Amino acid sequence: MAHILVAEDERDIRELIAFTLSFAGHQITQAANGEEAVSLAQSTLPDLILTDVRMPKMTGYEACKQIKAHQATRHIPVVILSAKGQDEEIEQGREAGADEYILKPFAPDKLQQRVAEILSKHGLA
Repeated sequence: MAHILVAEDERDIRELIAFTLSFAGHQITQAANGEEAVSLAQSTLPDLILTDVRMPKMTGYEACKQIKAHQATRHIPVVILSAKGQDEEIEQGREAGADEYILKPFAPDKLQQRVAEILSKHGLA
Protein backbone atom coordinates (compact mmCIF):
# COMPACT_ATOMS: atom_id res chain seq x y z
CA MET A 1 0.00 0.00 0.00
CA ALA A 2 0.93 3.67 -0.15
CA HIS A 3 2.70 6.03 2.24
CA ILE A 4 0.37 9.02 2.72
CA LEU A 5 1.16 12.33 4.40
CA VAL A 6 -1.93 13.88 6.04
CA ALA A 7 -1.72 17.62 6.84
CA GLU A 8 -4.67 18.83 8.92
CA ASP A 9 -4.60 21.22 11.87
CA GLU A 10 -7.74 19.83 13.55
CA ARG A 11 -6.46 16.82 15.49
CA ASP A 12 -9.77 14.92 15.50
CA ILE A 13 -10.13 15.18 11.74
CA ARG A 14 -6.45 14.36 11.16
CA GLU A 15 -6.68 11.27 13.36
CA LEU A 16 -9.92 10.15 11.70
CA ILE A 17 -8.29 10.41 8.26
CA ALA A 18 -5.15 8.63 9.52
CA PHE A 19 -7.21 5.85 11.13
CA THR A 20 -9.41 5.43 8.04
CA LEU A 21 -6.48 5.21 5.65
CA SER A 22 -4.28 3.05 7.91
CA PHE A 23 -7.26 0.68 8.27
CA ALA A 24 -7.19 0.42 4.47
CA GLY A 25 -3.54 -0.67 4.75
CA HIS A 26 -1.69 2.59 4.08
CA GLN A 27 1.25 3.93 6.07
CA ILE A 28 0.39 7.38 7.45
CA THR A 29 2.56 10.33 8.48
CA GLN A 30 0.72 13.21 10.18
CA ALA A 31 1.44 16.95 10.02
CA ALA A 32 -0.38 19.57 12.12
CA ASN A 33 0.27 22.54 9.80
CA GLY A 34 1.50 23.46 6.34
CA GLU A 35 5.08 24.16 7.41
CA GLU A 36 5.35 20.72 9.02
CA ALA A 37 3.81 19.17 5.89
CA VAL A 38 6.51 20.66 3.64
CA SER A 39 9.27 19.50 5.98
CA LEU A 40 7.84 15.98 6.33
CA ALA A 41 7.24 15.71 2.58
CA GLN A 42 10.94 16.36 2.00
CA SER A 43 12.16 14.01 4.73
CA THR A 44 9.76 11.08 4.19
CA LEU A 45 8.95 11.37 0.43
CA PRO A 46 5.39 10.00 0.67
CA ASP A 47 3.46 8.57 -2.29
CA LEU A 48 0.54 10.96 -1.76
CA ILE A 49 -0.16 14.11 0.26
CA LEU A 50 -3.59 15.09 1.60
CA THR A 51 -3.69 18.66 2.90
CA ASP A 52 -6.32 20.86 4.47
CA VAL A 53 -6.54 24.42 3.12
CA ARG A 54 -6.78 26.53 6.26
CA MET A 55 -3.94 25.72 8.64
CA PRO A 56 -1.63 27.72 10.91
CA LYS A 57 1.89 28.76 9.82
CA MET A 58 1.20 27.99 6.15
CA THR A 59 -1.98 27.28 4.17
CA GLY A 60 -2.46 24.08 2.20
CA TYR A 61 -2.07 26.13 -0.99
CA GLU A 62 1.28 27.55 0.14
CA ALA A 63 2.45 24.11 1.27
CA CYS A 64 1.44 22.66 -2.10
CA LYS A 65 3.37 25.39 -3.97
CA GLN A 66 6.50 24.68 -1.92
CA ILE A 67 6.19 20.90 -2.33
CA LYS A 68 5.76 21.30 -6.11
CA ALA A 69 8.75 23.71 -6.24
CA HIS A 70 11.24 21.13 -4.88
CA GLN A 71 12.87 18.63 -7.24
CA ALA A 72 12.57 15.76 -4.74
CA THR A 73 8.85 16.27 -4.05
CA ARG A 74 7.37 17.84 -7.19
CA HIS A 75 6.19 14.45 -8.55
CA ILE A 76 4.12 13.65 -5.42
CA PRO A 77 0.37 14.05 -6.02
CA VAL A 78 -1.15 16.64 -3.68
CA VAL A 79 -4.85 16.42 -2.77
CA ILE A 80 -6.54 19.47 -1.26
CA LEU A 81 -9.14 18.72 1.45
CA SER A 82 -11.64 21.53 1.82
CA ALA A 83 -15.05 22.18 3.26
CA LYS A 84 -15.65 24.65 0.48
CA GLY A 85 -16.80 23.49 -2.93
CA GLN A 86 -16.58 26.88 -4.54
CA ASP A 87 -15.04 27.02 -7.96
CA GLU A 88 -12.54 29.74 -6.99
CA GLU A 89 -11.16 27.54 -4.19
CA ILE A 90 -10.71 24.64 -6.59
CA GLU A 91 -9.05 26.99 -9.08
CA GLN A 92 -6.74 28.33 -6.37
CA GLY A 93 -5.77 24.76 -5.51
CA ARG A 94 -5.01 23.99 -9.15
CA GLU A 95 -2.93 27.16 -9.46
CA ALA A 96 -0.94 26.03 -6.41
CA GLY A 97 -0.23 22.75 -8.20
CA ALA A 98 -2.80 20.49 -6.51
CA ASP A 99 -3.58 17.33 -8.44
CA GLU A 100 -6.97 16.54 -6.91
CA TYR A 101 -9.64 17.94 -4.60
CA ILE A 102 -11.74 16.16 -1.94
CA LEU A 103 -14.60 18.01 -0.26
CA LYS A 104 -15.26 17.75 3.48
CA PRO A 105 -17.18 16.31 5.17
CA PHE A 106 -16.65 12.86 3.71
CA ALA A 107 -17.64 9.40 4.87
CA PRO A 108 -14.65 7.17 5.73
CA ASP A 109 -15.53 4.62 3.02
CA LYS A 110 -15.78 7.40 0.41
CA LEU A 111 -12.39 8.74 1.49
CA GLN A 112 -10.82 5.28 1.13
CA GLN A 113 -12.44 4.93 -2.31
CA ARG A 114 -11.26 8.36 -3.54
CA VAL A 115 -7.72 7.80 -2.26
CA ALA A 116 -7.62 4.39 -4.01
CA GLU A 117 -8.82 6.04 -7.25
CA ILE A 118 -6.23 8.83 -6.98
CA LEU A 119 -3.40 6.36 -6.25
CA SER A 120 -4.47 4.23 -9.19
CA LYS A 121 -4.74 7.25 -11.51
CA HIS A 122 -1.17 8.24 -10.61
CA GLY A 123 0.13 4.68 -11.02
CA LEU A 124 0.69 4.19 -7.28
CA ALA A 125 -1.84 1.46 -6.51
